[in-house]
Amino acid sequence: MSVLNLIQEGVLQQLEEILALRATREEKEDGSYVTKGDLMVQDIVMQKIAGHYPDAIVISEELKNVEVDISSSDVFVVDPIDGTENFTSGLAEWGVSVSHYQNGKHFESMVFCPEMQQCVQTGDVFERHESRICGLSSSLTIEEIIQATRGFEYRILGCCVYNMMNVLKGSFCTFENPKGANSWDILAGLNLALEHGLNVIVNDKQYHGEYLPHTTKYRFKVSG
Repeated sequence: MSVLNLIQEGVLQQLEEILALRATREEKEDGSYVTKGDLMVQDIVMQKIAGHYPDAIVISEELKNVEVDISSSDVFVVDPIDGTENFTSGLAEWGVSVSHYQNGKHFESMVFCPEMQQCVQTGDVFERHESRICGLSSSLTIEEIIQATRGFEYRILGCCVYNMMNVLKGSFCTFENPKGANSWDILAGLNLALEHGLNVIVNDKQYHGEYLPHTTKYRFKVSG
């Protein structure tokens, strides 16, 4: 079984315990929340990675990360719970993001919404919907929303993983964040979008699957 499938299995097996930690929130320096649920999912992910790739480097939102040389390593970029605000508020729209780079090149990725029982990972095949809905990041201000792509309708769901899943499946025609997101939020979704033939723009340039360091934020747009 692949490490991505093992991560899915591990999270689902302990989902009841994870959900029981929704109210254990603490405020971080940037004002966002972290819960013991985030840390529990991170532990599960890291244990599964270590079992398959004991020398791998893990970059995660909830770790003290350092700059890494990815040219000769297995590097996993992880967001253990993307959409913590949703998670701690009792909403089901939260997800796990994992992107694996091997010797400097993208190898596999997964976006996974455990409570919704939905997952897309490298190698999956599915039919796409046709939509007129534009997905927008919840980090945008009112002024920034006004400047975003004009569309027929809009959705702001508060979880980048779920937004990426929707644009991958064609339930959104576009998903964008013109303000900027962290690499652990977006790397898995961007690479899966490329795999499924979608157009991906990062910082106003065409994206081709390159590793995005965690030391900065990235503006992006994914479209079908």
